[in-house]
Amino acid sequence: MQRHVNCDLGEGFGDDAAIMPLIQAANIACGYHAGDDESMRITLRLAKQHGVAAGAHPSYADRTSFGRKELHVQDGELFECIKSQLHNIADIAAEENIKLTHVKPHGALYNVSARNPAVAALIARSVKAFDPSLVLYGLSGSCSLAEAEKIGLRVAHEVFADRGYADDGSLLPRTHPLALHTETKQVVKQVLQIVQTGIVRSGNGLMIPIQADTICIHGDGPNALVFAKAIHEALQSLSA
Repeated sequence: MQRHVNCDLGEGFGDDAAIMPLIQAANIACGYHAGDDESMRITLRLAKQHGVAAGAHPSYADRTSFGRKELHVQDGELFECIKSQLHNIADIAAEENIKLTHVKPHGALYNVSARNPAVAALIARSVKAFDPSLVLYGLSGSCSLAEAEKIGLRVAHEVFADRGYADDGSLLPRTHPLALHTETKQVVKQVLQIVQTGIVRSGNGLMIPIQADTICIHGDGPNALVFAKAIHEALQSLSA
């Protein structure tokens, strides 16, 4: 795979300015789970400064739970929720002479779309209605990408550096003891295994084939910068 790393930024955690030069794409919080107009503008400018692709990171309207709680809303309401976030960040990006390149749903919205074809299709329709040139990032091999491809959207199969996997290729829930990787060595090992073999090891030890177009680092984690540096160095060494 191409050495492509993305990170969720503009969420008010960590050192976005230090992480930005180490990645290829930034997924920028649109204000509904974190961030605001000012943080969007700052993060967009950082992305432009470092030649990093800027994308929208929309979520459920849920700042209380950081967008990690599934909300049961009507289809029309969810469509408008996503549309509003895309318009807001795109307007700010346009003021900075930046063209958005992709969309990656956040948190619970991401996870629900990976297992629920109806929600996945709704997200895909909202993205296509806004700008059909945008690439939709989603969990590798999931219905979120299958539904997007059905209507002609380009997609990126995403894998995770810092998350544990279930035997079916889904992410382990955050309540699972193996859900979050906290050791740098473990994170780098998983990334290199995916890149070099196209396989990820599940929490139960099952070796799962996986397509990897882009690798995600969570920018809100306490070790985000450490992980970003280590992954950058590891991938650079493969290219040397």
